[in-house]
Amino acid sequence: MPLPRFTEARIESADLADVVPRELRADLLVLLVDDRPVLVIVVEAQLSDDGDKSYAWPAYVAGARARYRCPACLLVVTPDAGLAARLARPIVLGPGDGRLTPFVIGPQGVPVVTDIPAAKERPELAVLSAMAHGQTGYGIDVATAALAASAGVVDEERKALYLDLVLASLEESTRRVVEGLMMRNYEYQSEFARTYFQRGREEGFEKGIEKGIEKGIEKGIEKGIEKGIEKGALEPVVHLFERRLARPLSTDERDRLAERLHVEGANRLADRALDMSPEALAAWLVGKNGP
Repeated sequence: MPLPRFTEARIESADLADVVPRELRADLLVLLVDDRPVLVIVVEAQLSDDGDKSYAWPAYVAGARARYRCPACLLVVTPDAGLAARLARPIVLGPGDGRLTPFVIGPQGVPVVTDIPAAKERPELAVLSAMAHGQTGYGIDVATAALAASAGVVDEERKALYLDLVLASLEESTRRVVEGLMMRNYEYQSEFARTYFQRGREEGFEKGIEKGIEKGIEKGIEKGIEKGIEKGALEPVVHLFERRLARPLSTDERDRLAERLHVEGANRLADRALDMSPEALAAWLVGKNGP
């Protein structure tokens, strides 16, 4: 077995108690029993790519295998199709055949449940279907089936959670349609959703207001500075034109000059005042003989 390139071989402590984290807590552990444990399924929900998991997950599986003295495996659930493909790659533990290959369920692994009678028979699958496909073209259909199935759940806390999960899994436009069909101004019912989804909605609303105020102030300051600069530049130009014409400018002439100042700039207008004859300058100010 070829070894990786190295420059030194050390003898280190063989006590591994502090190497493996003292508390390994998976998202869910399912134990299959037939008089005795026959399989441990360690379930992990993954929303984003976390490189540390490839080091922790083998410890989860090894710990579960040692505790129940039966085969163990890892099942990862993710709503991201690209992430599902990456997480399905084997985790190589070292030389030889040591590796852990997770079982991964991504959106493609969850069936599209749109039939309401079938959804009512398996409400959990219907909810998973809405979570996996709620932002696709099936959004309204899977949400309708899942909500109908959730309404028949006896456990009120579980029913509230299912309703919340379905609505939170939809695109904004789809959610508005579904809410319009079933209710108005829906408030999340489960403690889980109130803690996470509602807080996210409130924080998003607050951030939107803050951002709007901030942008408004910035725009106002920029506009004020711009107007101030233009006004400050206008008076010397007006003075120059009045000197050349030997008379005060009318209100219409000042407005025309202000418009041209915004387009041409003070230097260009000063050149006009000095290069053009008083008669041509007067005609230009009322919009004749040139732009």
